[in-house]
Amino acid sequence: MGDPIELTPGTGTVDFGLTDRVAIVTGGSRGLGRAMALAFADHGADVVVASRKVDACEALAEEIAERSGRRALGVAYHAGVWDDQQRLLDTTLETFGRIDIVVNNAGMSPLYRSLTEVTEDLWNKVIDVNLKGPFRLSSLAGEWMASHGGGSIINVSSVAAVAPTPAEIPYGAAKSGVQNLTLGLARALAPTVRVNCLMPGAFLTDIAKAWDLDAFGAMAEQRIPMGRGGQPDEIVGAALWLASDAASYTTGSIIKVDGGMVYPSA
Repeated sequence: MGDPIELTPGTGTVDFGLTDRVAIVTGGSRGLGRAMALAFADHGADVVVASRKVDACEALAEEIAERSGRRALGVAYHAGVWDDQQRLLDTTLETFGRIDIVVNNAGMSPLYRSLTEVTEDLWNKVIDVNLKGPFRLSSLAGEWMASHGGGSIINVSSVAAVAPTPAEIPYGAAKSGVQNLTLGLARALAPTVRVNCLMPGAFLTDIAKAWDLDAFGAMAEQRIPMGRGGQPDEIVGAALWLASDAASYTTGSIIKVDGGMVYPSA
């Protein structure tokens, strides 16, 4: 038998603070990424907002600075481009000198009319943005964090990873890969770097403008116990927990934030 485990009494406090930490949020200029970027700054972090539309990133960075007094930087970034991951890491380190939190939130799910009309180009773009980018950025940032005291990586998946509709099969496959990636990285980067995954359900972000809201409402009544879609701010609590020391013993976890969605039986 091994040596007995030494138990350390708790302090009775839970620390959700992110004071002076540096967070990268990809896909950070809108939707769930925007909500998380704002919340991290409100809790003391400096934030890098990374997305393809640099104007939107810079506008949010300015808003963050005015609202929270924290430093913020907007960076043009394409999650599907391998070399952009190193550039984002280097830009962050040149500006802030450290990285403590990475949120892999950038994603895409293009529409297609039929399975046979899914082109190789569409397939590759979906896999590149949703899976390849998070792998490369997590690998680079995770290695840096591990050699500088640790950190937290938060991947953003989707309920499509476990219950894809016919309209999101490539996307669902990529997000299922993200969840597998989370488990592998959690083991590879332990014990100092924690890697977890948020699995959001239906959130009413700007993409919901393209939905048939009557059909969505009917679905929500039947399959979502909360009876509605989520609001972007409702991802914040889980993200803050995973980013902070409050989740110091949590790694390799997939956290559902889906209103209690009932999934179809296999």
